[in-house]
Amino acid sequence: MALRCDLIIRDATLIDGTGGPRRTGDIGVKGDRIAGIGDLGGATADREVRASGRAVAPGFIDAHTHDDRAVLCGPQCTTCKTSQGVTTVVVGCCGVSLSPARFKRMPPPPLDLIGAEGWWRFGDFGDYAEALRKQGSEVNTYALVGHQTMRVEAMDGDVARPANDREIHHMHQRLKQALAEGASGFSTGLYYDPNKHATTEEVIAVAEALRTTGGLYSTHMRDEADKVLASIEETMKIGKRAGVGVQISHHKCSLPENFGRSTQTLPLIAEYARTQEVAYDVYPYPAGSTVLMPDRLRDDVKVMITWSVPHPEMAGKYLHDIARGWNSDIRAAAERLTPAGQISFQMDEEDVRRIMAHPLSMIGSDGIPHDAHPHPRLWGTFPRVLGHYVRDVGLFSLETAVHKMTGRCAEAYGIVDRGVLAEGAYADLVLFDPATVIDAATFDTPTLPSIGIEEVWANGVPTFRAGFGNQGGATGEKPGRLVTRHRA
Repeated sequence: MALRCDLIIRDATLIDGTGGPRRTGDIGVKGDRIAGIGDLGGATADREVRASGRAVAPGFIDAHTHDDRAVLCGPQCTTCKTSQGVTTVVVGCCGVSLSPARFKRMPPPPLDLIGAEGWWRFGDFGDYAEALRKQGSEVNTYALVGHQTMRVEAMDGDVARPANDREIHHMHQRLKQALAEGASGFSTGLYYDPNKHATTEEVIAVAEALRTTGGLYSTHMRDEADKVLASIEETMKIGKRAGVGVQISHHKCSLPENFGRSTQTLPLIAEYARTQEVAYDVYPYPAGSTVLMPDRLRDDVKVMITWSVPHPEMAGKYLHDIARGWNSDIRAAAERLTPAGQISFQMDEEDVRRIMAHPLSMIGSDGIPHDAHPHPRLWGTFPRVLGHYVRDVGLFSLETAVHKMTGRCAEAYGIVDRGVLAEGAYADLVLFDPATVIDAATFDTPTLPSIGIEEVWANGVPTFRAGFGNQGGATGEKPGRLVTRHRA
């Protein structure tokens, strides 16, 4: 009997997410799964899409996000991802997660990146998972639990010191419970104030909850500048002692005096990879973004303001210009602006390219969806890799780029049946034009949708179609699910 599908995409260039060579063929979808690949000339479907000259790839997995709240607030928060071809996001990164914690007052930065007043209501990870299930989302969600979040809760905000044994035990138990309720790992942000006083031994003691659950350890390392090598050593020590795989967040070499040091960091990470499970994500820009920290500013690093509570009118302006207008230095201006966010132009393009091209890398946007004037990576990361770094620069092949956005991420995070085009895999798909795909978002105009992404499906349901409706291409469908790490 002929195969009957819900959807058949015909005559597409198939890029399967494994890094293997492209081929031309059809792909059929039935329900939430891929039902057939190859020559489906004898098959029929309720809907057929002719894709001659265009590519179909697995839906992109954003390996690093701060979308904990965004996945619960509809297309106004997620179209920045679906319009790029993203079907799965990794949340809870950098030690910042929306659960498990219930705060009556706003927690300290950087937790304010994701949680406005009224959002700190998920006392257990199970509460967060249930909200996802009930409300639905446009994307699949893979969740980590943040050390900073648990630390502020366990220590009642008194975080400018190492945690004591009772507090460590509390965090360990909170993590263990969250893993049992569907979280997939544990993240730290040892660079930030709520986390920087945590000792290596504290992190290991909390992370040991991962050992028996098969969870993952992810980290925004203690230092990405002068002490970046020591931070890699600490990261790998934590992973080894806890007996778990390690994921280094947004690997970079920060500040001008460290430009070029990826020639040291990458061989070190590769050497560890011989005996330990390790991966890292990278975003395709020489500028980062986080909360504004006046005590860490430097005159030789340009900074743009992304949001400010006392001075919202300054979003999108450069700090040096603001300081000049206020007749002050940059630190005094920053103190007037806080709480606030920043984009800092602190990396070297050659390092970005070298880090991105390395076999251990995968692509993550690290976008911050609730900024008034966000970093353009929120809207442009994946098309920028496909258009600028593949087609314009020739940094690597299209097949390699797609692998870093799909199969490589699924492998590193232990996500089963996603990230590849294969019969029986979930139908997370993106249809795009390799000849035109490119980012449109810039630092001055950061919320412009990318070009060349034509349609996106999550679990077989279309979530984005270029030119569709009045929501910027969002279809209004919410087929996303909580995705959990495979635990052998």
